[in-house]
Amino acid sequence: MEHKVYFSDYHSNIHSNQLDDLDRWYDFARDMLDFWAPVYYPFFINENAAGFHFEDTWPPARYDEDFSRLCRYLEEKKDGFVTFPAYEWQGSGADGDHNVFFKHYDSRMKMPLTYRELVEQLRPAECIGIPHHTGYMPGHRGKNWATNDEAFSPVMEIYSSHGCSESSDCAIPLNVHIHMGPRTEQGTALYAIRQGIKVGFIASGDNHVCPAIAGNGFFGVVAGRYDRDEIYSAIQNRHTYAVTRSRMLLDYQVNGAILGSEIPSRGENRLRAEVVAGQAVDRIELYQNGVVARVYTHAGTYERTRHTGPVTFKFELEAGWGPDRRNFPDICQKTWDIQVKTRGRIESVEKLWTSPGSAILTQSEGCLSMRVVSRKDLPGQGKLSQKNYFSPNIQNQSVIVEITDDIRHSIEVWIDGVRQEIPIARLLEESVLFAQEQEARQLLEERFGFGEYYREDPFWHNAYKVLVHRACPKEAYHMTVEDVLPPLEREEDSFFIKVLLKSGEAGWASPIWIKA
Repeated sequence: MEHKVYFSDYHSNIHSNQLDDLDRWYDFARDMLDFWAPVYYPFFINENAAGFHFEDTWPPARYDEDFSRLCRYLEEKKDGFVTFPAYEWQGSGADGDHNVFFKHYDSRMKMPLTYRELVEQLRPAECIGIPHHTGYMPGHRGKNWATNDEAFSPVMEIYSSHGCSESSDCAIPLNVHIHMGPRTEQGTALYAIRQGIKVGFIASGDNHVCPAIAGNGFFGVVAGRYDRDEIYSAIQNRHTYAVTRSRMLLDYQVNGAILGSEIPSRGENRLRAEVVAGQAVDRIELYQNGVVARVYTHAGTYERTRHTGPVTFKFELEAGWGPDRRNFPDICQKTWDIQVKTRGRIESVEKLWTSPGSAILTQSEGCLSMRVVSRKDLPGQGKLSQKNYFSPNIQNQSVIVEITDDIRHSIEVWIDGVRQEIPIARLLEESVLFAQEQEARQLLEERFGFGEYYREDPFWHNAYKVLVHRACPKEAYHMTVEDVLPPLEREEDSFFIKVLLKSGEAGWASPIWIKA
């Protein structure tokens, strides 16, 4: 069967008071994702008589009605976009937080205090419970693997806006929500794998302000076709992989079996992994039973290539920055008119939006036209994005553009009607930054009568900017590994791969289990 990859943010927390905004959430999710599961969040901040604030659960009548409303909304859409109703379960906190995803729209929430009760009460329904931010302390909202049910929880959320739960010492921290930390080993993915627990990997946002925030995590599901049954079954069977920010096509197989599979050993077990990323690949790490067994380095294999004639390359175009909110609290967003033109051919465009409003207006072989809305906090709406490892304090907007053109040519980048020409050969060597300094000078003069100054900081620090990141050629973002796996160490060994990009982004393929 031919398989395809479909992407989702499977952790869009929608609160009771946000249900009136479902249309906006749905439209943005459909623009950014292949399928979606809004996760109803049945909790609120309560306050005791002395003024102490604490999280509490809505009464059953409230959360039952809210969840029924969400299910009805999704069922009535019927516009071809695959969705699944879901809700967040926390119980007493002793077993870790889980999102419960239903296959059917007529499902009902269950809210017992323990994970085992949750599994038992939901057993008749077709549903799965995915643990998230598992790396916090077990017993205190981290995952308690001792009570885990592999059939009910086939995959885990290894990365989200909280950070990374791969291990207690991995490079991406789990300290965005510092009050829940610190991270410990017992709840992490590698701890579970070393214990022989069968669990696959996804990443999703744990977003509370809108879905599909770039940088908060996405996951790919490898399925035979685009429908609810196939996608649900693929997640059940762990045919999934996690990415932190930009999407990558990740084909990971052993003996022809895809990621998440359980297979018998052939004696000589052959690995094949192919990655097509949004940016340059640094390396692929192979883990056997939760321990690094081999490292396949890609950096250093392509940098000295001398290109002539046509070249296929990718670059990220990022727009934002702008006036310091401490001096300009009222300036919270900017709408950009941006075009990218080439004498060659635009092969693909990946949107890395962090909030609604931006759009690809037209895309042809030689021209990409965009309306890009970069933001800071919006008055009266709080934050439209959330802190994460990749963009902790700003809400810039990015696209990744793939182009094939002659290296002797230039691309044109039009920013608010101003033409910028960038030689392709230069872009393959360095990033190019454009700043609207004159506009910043005018703004400071109008607001504060601030003009000439002996240093540039006041103008540069308040200027909107567009960064065209250094481009990478196809051989940098495309990597293939073929190898014979190491000998088995147990009756059943797990093997998974982790992809590291030079940007610091990462991807994790669900393990393949091989039985001796």
